[in-house]
Amino acid sequence: MPNPEPQTDESEYVTETGEVSATLWKIACVTMLGSFMSQLDSTLVNVSLDSLSHDLHASLATIQWVISGYLLALTLALPLNGWLVSRLGTKSVYIACFMAFTLTSALCGLAWSANSLIGFRILQGMSGGLLAPMAQTVIARAAGKNLARVVGYISVPVLLAPVFGPVVAGSILHFASWRWLFLINIPIGIVAIALAFRFLPNAPQETTKSPLDWLGLALLSPGLVMFLYAAGQISTPSGQIILSVSLLLIAAFVFNARKKRQRALIDIALFRNKTFSVAAITQFLTNGVIFSGQMLIPLFLMRLGGFSPTEMGWMMLPQGLGMMCANPLMGMLTQRFGTRYVSAGGALLSLLGCLPFILMAAEGIPVPVLACSLFIRGAGLSATGIPSMAAAYRSVERNVLPMATTTLNISQRIGGPTLTTLCALFLQWQIDLQTHITPSSRPYLSAFILLSVLHSLIIISAIRLPKRKD
Repeated sequence: MPNPEPQTDESEYVTETGEVSATLWKIACVTMLGSFMSQLDSTLVNVSLDSLSHDLHASLATIQWVISGYLLALTLALPLNGWLVSRLGTKSVYIACFMAFTLTSALCGLAWSANSLIGFRILQGMSGGLLAPMAQTVIARAAGKNLARVVGYISVPVLLAPVFGPVVAGSILHFASWRWLFLINIPIGIVAIALAFRFLPNAPQETTKSPLDWLGLALLSPGLVMFLYAAGQISTPSGQIILSVSLLLIAAFVFNARKKRQRALIDIALFRNKTFSVAAITQFLTNGVIFSGQMLIPLFLMRLGGFSPTEMGWMMLPQGLGMMCANPLMGMLTQRFGTRYVSAGGALLSLLGCLPFILMAAEGIPVPVLACSLFIRGAGLSATGIPSMAAAYRSVERNVLPMATTTLNISQRIGGPTLTTLCALFLQWQIDLQTHITPSSRPYLSAFILLSVLHSLIIISAIRLPKRKD
């Protein structure tokens, strides 16, 4: 991890009365756009998979890579953050990332096939994966002692991005084609880049260059991509060969990481810490079921429920609201009941919110019941993830906290593409088993059962967290 860049003089961002200056608020708004767009694009496509599958003539197992590829690229771009900042400075990297994000968004909108769209989405994810940490770095160095106050305001739009992502996507699909899910980023990106040039401070570059484990990155990135791809081709000789190569690459990555320890992309030694490893598994599963559900539920409701994309976007809103409502309560609940009981209780609550989906696929449920289930599921997932993350950070020494942060973030984010791919492949397999042409709810019934099993695994993991109260 890099040493911090020299701090900007905080006095120029504070008025004579001690209030935060207008200049700092402008910086905050510019950086908020980066985090907001990166988060928004991680959820925009979820309600469009049916349209993408139909227009690009691709199976669900293939088109789900539009989501999984983006999420995987978001994850694998994280380690590049410190290396780039130490050489180019935060402002230069932030602007370059936003330019790349805008350009790749345009390419996604112009995609001519499923494979081209997936490729452009991976490139979009790589640039988007750097926008959020870059934004955090810029505002942290500009705000100084005012960080808590400024972040409290600018984090609200970022939290709203996954809440309103399905609503925005549904509205776009109602009036235009799926291409505008990506093309809409172009005018926003142009404005954001112009504002970044105008308002972001020029922080001095570091004299100490941050090293990057290039070998680890070269082993892990293709290893994970090949592993997830081979999972859908496991019945073919080529799929089995790709799977074998991916396992060799991942094994080589682990060997390299054990050898380099804290100089590695991920410090494997951290997983010897029981609390950290349990928290990482909980984070992996929680992030995975969030995105898996956001893929399965819209598909079912649009393909078999007859709902339009606009209706689907509004119907997914309660889950995001549930997460937002639960977030502010986590500190108080953890202080009173302890990490284990809050996290495990949240996992149980999210399972209870998921079980009605099985009934929905079997017999159907009223829309109000679906909305309540989604709200409960969202609140439960939020109550699971936040305490487990706090437990992971408390379990390590302060001097290894930067590496622990990177390791935990990568472990968490890999859960999204991994479990989304698993659920998509399972659903496609169930659909292929059908002997009749008329769409049936049986494959979705099986997929929701699998999703509920994954929720149950979160409970098993969460009950192994420490009981400690904050």
